[in-house]
Amino acid sequence: MGRGARRETDAAAEAYRRASFWLDDLVVSGRDRLRPRSSLTANAWFDVCLVGGGLTALWTAYSLAKADPGLRIAILEKDIAGFGASGRNGGWCSALFPRSASSLEREHGWEAAVAMRRAMVETVDEVGRVVAEEGIDCDFVPGGTVVFARDAVQRAAAFADVEEARRFGVDRLEYWDEATVSRRFQVTGADDQTPAAVMDPACARVQPAKLVRGLAEVVESLGVAVFERTEVLDWSAGRVRFRALDGSGATGTVSARHVIVATEGYGAELPRVRRRILPLYSLMIATEPLPEEVWDRIGLEHGQTFSDYRHLLVYGQRTADNRFAFGGRGAGYHWGSRVSPEFERVDRVFEHLREALVELFPLLADVRVTHRWGGPLGVARDWHATASYNPKTGVGFAGGYVGDGLSTTNLAGRTLADLVLGRDTDLTRLPWTNHRSPLWEPEPLRYLGANLGVRGMALADAEERLTGRPSLIARAIGPLVGH
Repeated sequence: MGRGARRETDAAAEAYRRASFWLDDLVVSGRDRLRPRSSLTANAWFDVCLVGGGLTALWTAYSLAKADPGLRIAILEKDIAGFGASGRNGGWCSALFPRSASSLEREHGWEAAVAMRRAMVETVDEVGRVVAEEGIDCDFVPGGTVVFARDAVQRAAAFADVEEARRFGVDRLEYWDEATVSRRFQVTGADDQTPAAVMDPACARVQPAKLVRGLAEVVESLGVAVFERTEVLDWSAGRVRFRALDGSGATGTVSARHVIVATEGYGAELPRVRRRILPLYSLMIATEPLPEEVWDRIGLEHGQTFSDYRHLLVYGQRTADNRFAFGGRGAGYHWGSRVSPEFERVDRVFEHLREALVELFPLLADVRVTHRWGGPLGVARDWHATASYNPKTGVGFAGGYVGDGLSTTNLAGRTLADLVLGRDTDLTRLPWTNHRSPLWEPEPLRYLGANLGVRGMALADAEERLTGRPSLIARAIGPLVGH
């Protein structure tokens, strides 16, 4: 590589570093793995071509390479592996799925809902197994999720979740009453009472950029070709057109028996995906590292993630270096499913996140926020994630995780591998396999509906604080947001 090319790749690495705290942490911790890999610059042939370089593509490549080492597999990524949601998310390797067990039961039946819940819980352990087996250092600690119930309405919702879990018999949720929470945490309620909480043990804290970049190195060691700075322009059965972004301007075509599209929210920019996935932005902040004595008072342990029962979702974790990484919804949807770096930083939402964090943990009133970032997550019209494959065309698709993708991508990768290899397994019989969501409405209906959902959740929280009763607004717009 010449000096000019090296300077260009170093500059690109610096730009990627600014995309999230997680990517920046790879550099700060002395693990500089952000320099882009080589672009694909000529026509090529592979057995499997994966469009996108996030966790869905990487887990699929990993599963296929393990199952059939003779397969020629390529990954084409526009930026670097992990630049999208895989390197920007909240770091929850959880059993969450965009649709609840009851919702799955209504659509697919009780046995299918139980199978889906069991698969999601087992996936958390599967990610941990592979991380340990492959030596991926990604701060994986299975500490569970604590969801605080901060007023009477939220406590009722917490009871309902525990009862639903008991009915399906898979998730091992525990209800922690006010006395238990008071002993364990210094967290405030919204009604001048100590919160209750629900503990879900099926979750691990992860540094997602370490996971995705580490997994990229693992699949390369298995013979998978990972091409970065390679933009996919279009695809069809057996063909993927691309353009190299390394300055050469080279264009070409990959011929492949199997084409798997794994672009999540960023795929909305591609004509063949446009109305299949809606990109909805979620934003995050990270604080400065906090002293151990502060953590001892707050009560959150390493490995624990947390949230509460508000409608406008928030989520957080204690990072390996003792920061809060905290995120949530609130940013709007943009006309025409546009995706742009300018949408990743919204001061109003960042301020809301800081206020929400301090509201939960008043000890943080003077804490300094060091990082702010965001990115689009992918939402299907019925909020139903899928792993799909058409054996006639050889084209597959996975996504629609609605922010629950850190573990679901692993399940998608294993499911797609079985589908590509023509296997009939428990995974290929899950209710999300080959599920086809309806398309999103054309504009302006898509714009109005998506933003109504975001705004409605904020209004629902305000309504519940004012009335002390379950929100009528939330009930009315529930179908719009997958409830």
